[in-house]
Amino acid sequence: MNAFTTQKQDPVDQWIELETRRQFFKRSSAGLGSIALSSLIGQEKKSGQSQQVTDGMHFPAKAKRVIYLFMAGAPSQIDTFDYKPLMKDRFDQDLPESVRGNQRLTTMTSAQPRFPIAPSTFDFKQYGETGKWVSDLLPKTGESVDDLSFIHSMWTEAINHDPAITYIQTGNQIPGRPSLGAWVSYGLGSLNRNLPDFVVLNCAPRGQALFSRLWGSGFLPSKHAGVAFRSKGDPVLYLSNPSGMSSDVRRTMLDKLNSMNRRIHEEVGDPETQARISQYEMAFRMQSSVPDLVDIGNEPKHVLDMYGDDVETPGTFAHNCLMARRMAERDVRFVQIFHRGWDNHNFLPKSIANQAKEIDQPCHALIQDLKQRGLLKDTLVVWGGEFGRTIYSQGVLTKENHGRDHHPRCFTTWMAGGGIKPGVSYGETDEFSYNITQNPVHIRDLNATILHQLGIDHSRFSVRHLGLDQKLTGVEEAHVVKDILA
Repeated sequence: MNAFTTQKQDPVDQWIELETRRQFFKRSSAGLGSIALSSLIGQEKKSGQSQQVTDGMHFPAKAKRVIYLFMAGAPSQIDTFDYKPLMKDRFDQDLPESVRGNQRLTTMTSAQPRFPIAPSTFDFKQYGETGKWVSDLLPKTGESVDDLSFIHSMWTEAINHDPAITYIQTGNQIPGRPSLGAWVSYGLGSLNRNLPDFVVLNCAPRGQALFSRLWGSGFLPSKHAGVAFRSKGDPVLYLSNPSGMSSDVRRTMLDKLNSMNRRIHEEVGDPETQARISQYEMAFRMQSSVPDLVDIGNEPKHVLDMYGDDVETPGTFAHNCLMARRMAERDVRFVQIFHRGWDNHNFLPKSIANQAKEIDQPCHALIQDLKQRGLLKDTLVVWGGEFGRTIYSQGVLTKENHGRDHHPRCFTTWMAGGGIKPGVSYGETDEFSYNITQNPVHIRDLNATILHQLGIDHSRFSVRHLGLDQKLTGVEEAHVVKDILA
């Protein structure tokens, strides 16, 4: 390891090593626990809402923070942003075998006797100075196209939802790895000591289930896991004091508990004890910071109107987008919004229209709200799902109705702000939106690009875990998509 390599030791390996050398550190004038804890407390004192943005780990950062709008269930690229006008004349024709090739199919369509082409039932029109084609499903998003950078050539190996979402969120299809937000929190730390580094906002549940491991910390210290805000009751569990307990009593209790945890850390050296101390302190500070964050009563009416009619209803996508902007103002490092229900295997025209209506105006409002406040330049906004959808119909095809199966070979993601070049369309697919014909971008490349904008070289950002140098982008080659960078 040299000065240009950022490699951190896995907490489990660290604990094993400390166990074998415990007596040495106990005899030393300053135990490792005291040193580590002093360092932790020192970092907390240095971090505050007025703290200047770090320059990244490896080079100057273009983005301070990330807002990730994740459309769980996989939105159809054919019906949103990947315009394929020639398909209108191919309605109900069989998809050529030369196009489909030896693609792996799900069991939901693999037994179909034929694969009839289902053109989009929605019209497209051009928007902005760039003339970007966008579906009538998303007219407000269309108004923002000159601020967005579209990647039409995203792809993944995963073909089913849970492995695919796990893959794009953690860099591996196998559960248990740290999520992207946890990696960012671990590498860059906090910009606001009174709020979590990584916050998760889940919209009203529908469709495929989501699991907390998608925002978990894996083998990183647990304090880097995402904190899921709730739409009912306390925004965070146990935020309020129990009945009969005052703030002073809680402070005294935490002081005593922290004192005991410090003694345990000095004796055992388990780094999770540090995480526990930090989390207790964060919870105490959040008692005052979170109520102020979630109170939108001081938002001007014209701002609320930007986000739409649902903005004042907690748990809606509109409300969560407004929360994301308020968190960006308070320098929360990573905000993840999950919007579910995009798994359109049947009745696609009706179901995707409902989904698009929920997210269209809030996405546009978030971009413009960040922009007018001067926050978009250093806030990276990402929109996308886990894979795409097939041009052929799943099940019965009619002029008015059809479904689409999973399609990992190509899909569309857009990015904005945080040093991303605006008004760009990158990568191309064939006339069927089935195969990539130019500039493929793997999901590893997307994650590498996100880290790059935060000043992190993905190839030099690793943690030693179980004898291996673990990275978000894994052992396969990954590339920053430089052509979309400003």
